[in-house]
Amino acid sequence: MTVRELLLIGGGAGVGKTSVGWEVSALLRAAGTAHCFVEGDFLDQVHPAPPGDPHRTAITERNLASVWANYAALGQSRLIYTNTVSVLEEPMIRRAMGAGPPVRVTSVLLTAGEATVRERLAGREVGSQFEPHVTRGLAAAGRLAREAPAHTVRVPTDGRSVVRVAERVVELAGW
Repeated sequence: MTVRELLLIGGGAGVGKTSVGWEVSALLRAAGTAHCFVEGDFLDQVHPAPPGDPHRTAITERNLASVWANYAALGQSRLIYTNTVSVLEEPMIRRAMGAGPPVRVTSVLLTAGEATVRERLAGREVGSQFEPHVTRGLAAAGRLAREAPAHTVRVPTDGRSVVRVAERVVELAGW
């Protein structure tokens, strides 16, 4: 029986989730390893929030289920999923992947200090949302540090290149 593999990459704003996800994908492409990559932030971008779904979890699950079904139909069995709280949403993501072969999960929580987060966010947040983004990101990082499941591996990104962090993540996944 084929095992499906799920790589969750989470962390607060500015730790490098999306950049690392793209780099993991590039490393896997170079190695000829079949996979698909979903940036979870794009699955719930709707305003206003759907009625009864203020945190947009239900719409995220529905959208991920649709996207995964398309990838699975192509024969994919490995999913890289990035999102701030992805390591907390493993049950929802498993549901979205639907019935089928067992799912082996690798949960990675990227971390970075406040100075690193501020520096990285300053490079991309040029409008009025810089401070609110930093504040939300640091609060999310604190929540993740407290609530991430015990099997979650923490990978610091301070002072490390995206390539080095991605290599570590691929190593952890065993892909």
